[in-house]
Amino acid sequence: MSNNDIGIDLGTSNIVITMGNKGVVLSEPSVIAYNTRTERVLAVGKEAYEMIGRNPDYICVARPVNEGVISDDDLVHSMIREFIMKIAGHQLIKPRIIICVPAFVTDIESRAVVEAAKNAGARQVYLIQEPVAAMIGAEVDIEKAKGHMIVDIGGGTTDIAIVSMNGVVTSHTIKVAGNAINRSIIKYMQNHYKLLIGEQTAEKVKIGLCNLYDPSEDITFIVKGRSLLKGLPSQVLLSEAELFKAIEDDTFAIMEAIRKVLEDSPPELVGDIYDNGLLLTGGGALLGGLSHLISRTLDIKCRVAKDAINCVAKGTGLAFKKMNSLLEGFESATIYKHK
Repeated sequence: MSNNDIGIDLGTSNIVITMGNKGVVLSEPSVIAYNTRTERVLAVGKEAYEMIGRNPDYICVARPVNEGVISDDDLVHSMIREFIMKIAGHQLIKPRIIICVPAFVTDIESRAVVEAAKNAGARQVYLIQEPVAAMIGAEVDIEKAKGHMIVDIGGGTTDIAIVSMNGVVTSHTIKVAGNAINRSIIKYMQNHYKLLIGEQTAEKVKIGLCNLYDPSEDITFIVKGRSLLKGLPSQVLLSEAELFKAIEDDTFAIMEAIRKVLEDSPPELVGDIYDNGLLLTGGGALLGGLSHLISRTLDIKCRVAKDAINCVAKGTGLAFKKMNSLLEGFESATIYKHK
């Protein structure tokens, strides 16, 4: 693996980049800010994220990746290029790049990702499915004829897969993940408390209060926003039990997706998973009590991967060493024709 090789986990909420043997060299929000009058990029990542809700009309702050899919090609090209410049400067010789894609990605969506990497200066592009990358990043041995199950809960999508012998046996992707949970919290606060809150506040509430296993009425969190009745600043106390009620539908949509993958899997592999358990990765894996809820609901052992947030990105970088052994879930993007 060359020191110039780059692995990119291009997520809806965050972009994580690995480079050569250095491991993770960048982890920032997938946000870009640009001036609509001059069409000049002003900021990317954390700096752009801080502008959300605070920008004047002529500055657009955008998330060009929506639910795991590129929604604006030009902005993604610019964002990736800016991030690569941030980690490597102008000295980088055209690198090889591996980019993660959701398990159920269409050809059109794949082409958009490949074009983004090509326009960012890549000499060769590879695609790897997120569940495969997450397994590699979590240091799970997927080479043997043994079934392993992974649930990768990101910002835009939840990818669920069963992997055996370096290939994906069965998988499923749903567009219910961290951002959908944030939207549910915002909606609950509007409907029940007539309090308008933003995306960043919803994220803080989710991190600070979430307990999916045994939510309590006594543990509370102060939520600040604007009263829809008075139009003035206001705050309310939200309990763990109320938060669970707000995001219950999203949580059980993930449970049903896990159940579906198990139902579609060969019985021998399901037996392996009963022994090996289920692995949680991604930012959503850190939701309080989620692993215990899955164990109780589906009767499967469940654990959260070490460094769950960076598992996919780490696996993407390590995939360069496994190019010749990986089967389904990894491909060279040279199969796509470029004009």
